[in-house]
Amino acid sequence: MVGDPRLAAIAGDLRALVEDGARVVLVHGGGPQVTALSKRLGIEPRIIGGRRVTDGPTLQAVKMAIAGEVNVDLCAALRAARLRPVGLHGAIAATRRPPKVISGGGPDPVDLGFVGDPTGFDLALLDLLLDAGATPVVACLGSGAAGEVFNINADIVGNQLAMALGADPLVLVTSAPGVLRDVDDPASRLATLTAAEGRAAIAEGSVKGGMIPKLEESFAALAGGVRRIHVLGRLQRGDLRREVSAPGSVGTVLLP
Repeated sequence: MVGDPRLAAIAGDLRALVEDGARVVLVHGGGPQVTALSKRLGIEPRIIGGRRVTDGPTLQAVKMAIAGEVNVDLCAALRAARLRPVGLHGAIAATRRPPKVISGGGPDPVDLGFVGDPTGFDLALLDLLLDAGATPVVACLGSGAAGEVFNINADIVGNQLAMALGADPLVLVTSAPGVLRDVDDPASRLATLTAAEGRAAIAEGSVKGGMIPKLEESFAALAGGVRRIHVLGRLQRGDLRREVSAPGSVGTVLLP
């Protein structure tokens, strides 16, 4: 991640948005980094329906990679872009997710282990930082009432925090250039996608892997009041800012 030109491009665009008056909160996960660290530690990753099964050893890797490597590297990139980042991994209250049937995971309930769902955010802290001109960088780790730590999907946090903040827009940066008709063809990017179209694409299998929970959580956020959600990736300088001003020009804009 360090020295990644795509990260530098995103940081530069975020600085431009902040200079234009936007209040930016950056939410991140770290799936590739967790997978790489897990393998170095001899832990074989288990992914079901695009979701990581988080047992005890995997949770240790999650904490090291997400709250450590990824959060630090993101803050460094934002500081290089002359922003004022503040790394956070204590702003999310959560509870453990019970076993349930998930898309792409078969007919039986799946226990994902130490995976949580947000129950609240420290909005006062985020407002304090934003009012001071800082950019909160929120790692997707939550804590329970008894001090338990949970791995939380970054898209869930982004969508639910966007609802809590009344954000407009929400931008989801991923490894794909948007939602694709054909996962192997970047030119098949859809400029717009409705909730009904997205659910049909999941059911027929043209949307796969990690894009499934991304879309499912996004459509729930649209139903909850988020006005615009953009899915985009493989960014060059100016792409993020252009997508925000002209929805669907770079990625995919999701609609209710």
